[in-house]
Parts: sequence; C-alpha cells; structure tokens
Amino acid sequence: MGGWDAEVAVVGLGAWGASALWQLAERGVDVIGFERFTPGHSLGSSHGGSRMFRITCLEHPELVPLARRSRELWDELEQAAGEQLFFPTGGLLIGPENGHIAGGTLLASRRHDIPVHILSANAVRIRYPRHTGVPTGHIGVWEPSAGIIRPERSILAAVALAERAGARVHADTRISSVELVPGGAVLHTSQRDVRVRQVVVTVGSWLSSLVPGLPLETVRMPITWFRPLEPATDSTFELDQFPVFMRELDDGTVLWGNGTEGGHDVKLGLEDRGVAAKPLDPDNSDRSVTPDDWSDLAALLPAKVPGLEPLPARVAVCMLTRTPDGQFVIGRPDGDPRIVVAGGCNAHGFKHATGIGEALAGIVCGTAAKVPLDFMSPDRF
Repeated sequence: MGGWDAEVAVVGLGAWGASALWQLAERGVDVIGFERFTPGHSLGSSHGGSRMFRITCLEHPELVPLARRSRELWDELEQAAGEQLFFPTGGLLIGPENGHIAGGTLLASRRHDIPVHILSANAVRIRYPRHTGVPTGHIGVWEPSAGIIRPERSILAAVALAERAGARVHADTRISSVELVPGGAVLHTSQRDVRVRQVVVTVGSWLSSLVPGLPLETVRMPITWFRPLEPATDSTFELDQFPVFMRELDDGTVLWGNGTEGGHDVKLGLEDRGVAAKPLDPDNSDRSVTPDDWSDLAALLPAKVPGLEPLPARVAVCMLTRTPDGQFVIGRPDGDPRIVVAGGCNAHGFKHATGIGEALAGIVCGTAAKVPLDFMSPDRF
C-alpha cells in the first residue's frame, strides 16, 4: 500500500460510525476504526437505552426513503448479530392537526403513502389515559411501523460484525487532528500517526474540532426517567398503554418519551428548546446534573402526564449537534476525495444510522446512492 496503514479509516464509532464500519467491512474494504472512548459508551449522543424509530419523518420530506432503507438494514443487522435490536411497538404523534408534530406526520404519511391511523383528542385520552389535557383541537396519529431501537446494543453489534468481517478497531484512541495530504490523510494520535487513503469522520459533537468550518452547535441535553407512583397496581405506564410518543403542546413545546419496558422506568424529555438545552464545548462539558436539567419537564407532568413521582429516578446527559437548517451534514466537503464527514444529528439521526452507514460506505466506494442525500451536502452552507 505504499506506506498506507489502511484504505479507509472511520473516526468515531457511535451509531453512524459503527454502521459505516460494518458496511465497509462487509464490502471487503480494508478499514480501520477509531473510538476515543469504548464503543457503546454514554458520553456522546448514542445512548439512553431506547430510541424512537418512525418512518413518517416530519423533519424533511426526503428523509422517508432513508428511514425505509434504514428499517430494512436494522433487520439485516439483527439477523447478522442474532439479537433483537428493533422492537416494533408502534408510535403516537400528538398535536394540532396543522402543527409540527401531528401535522408533519400526516404530511409525510400522505406524500409517501405510509399507513397511519388518526385519533381524535377524545380518542387519545380514552385509549392512552396517561396523556391528559389533550386539547379538543389536537389529534393523535398512530404509526404502526414505529418502534424502539436499543442504541448501545446496536453499536456493539455493528462493531462486532465489522471486526468479524475484517475491520480493525482501536478503542480508547483519540484522533487529535486529521491532516489531508497528497493521496490520503494522516490521523494524529498520542501514540503514532496513521496514514489512510480516505477518512470518514463521524465523531458527533467533536466534528468541528476535526473538520473546522462546518456550522455546527453542540447542545447539552438531559434524558430523564420517572417512576409511577403506584407501580405494583398501575399498568397505564407500561409500553402498550403508554407507547413511544412525541406530543406538541399549545405553546409549541414538544414532550417525548415512552412507557416502562425492559426493566426501564418511564423515559421522558423535552425537545431542545427549554432551559436544559445549553450550548457547550464537548471537550469541557459538565456532566453533573442539577434541577435545571429536569425542572421544566417535571413542572409539566402533573397536568400532562399525571401519576409519576415528582422527582426523576435517574437523569443522564446526552449531547446533540445542531445545524442551521436542522438537517444532517453528510458528504465530501468541497468534493475532496480524501475525506467524508457525517454529523449534525439534530436529535433525529439515530433512527437512520444503518441507512447512513450504508450511504457513507457508498460514498467511499463510489457507488450510486440508494436514497437521495443531496440536501445533506456539507457544501450547502
């Protein structure tokens, strides 16, 4: 290889990077993966025990084909790993009929012919009794194809399959900088430099430190779990009666979560608009929790989701990266054949991880994209 350590390196083995590593290794590419922590860790944006999957992507009309392809690849990952990672529970999207959540879901379902069921506000209150205070003008949209994905287990499965296919993985190895050189890239670590023909940078909140110039903002987001007041006698918080959901309130606040399942308490959170959503430097982040991390959410619960203990049983910190237009950044900056970037999850990227991994492998190998990605180009800014 003329002094090259590998044909391709994937830097960052979170959800997107692990999937890219798996897809590249399955294609027979000589690929090496680097993770600054341990794959499946809880220090980035790919953790929390469960993540919502839905095909009715309200964030952009062209995300639906990616979600559909990702769903197929979640099945492939499960079958190859011999482990259930996706749980088809169905999902509930609540809000004004012309609003962002329910309205956007309906728009996506109609444009892409996705089966959904529409519930009146009264039907939502009856069928899902823990969703109280749903105004008469709001609706519920039930998507049967939605479900839950296990994030940590999915990452570990993808990395293990990549290694089985020949990928080399270096955990607890930080890439301090990426230097583009004639014919490839040099990855600088504290131990030694690594030379590769191409580098795929999927480091989440650390993307700007390795690829300057992208308009990314990292935000500190808390995840909270609450316990029912009467867990022994109350089944209304179990997943079948309190399914994975997003709920838009009258003031535009979006409450999301899911019921108890798999030994987990009720998981709840707010979209990144409240006090708890704070910009941060991922290299100097404070992961201790304070009442600011959950007080806005807890104040809503007596009126919107009653029956939970007033204080959370557990709080974890997640980081997400935002772009100005709320869409992902995926592609070759300036068309450079030596580097591919993928970032800007905008809190809706995990569900697409398998499809994005396939897309990244396709970019590296020069194969035609199976789904449109032009609107994600890093050069659009």
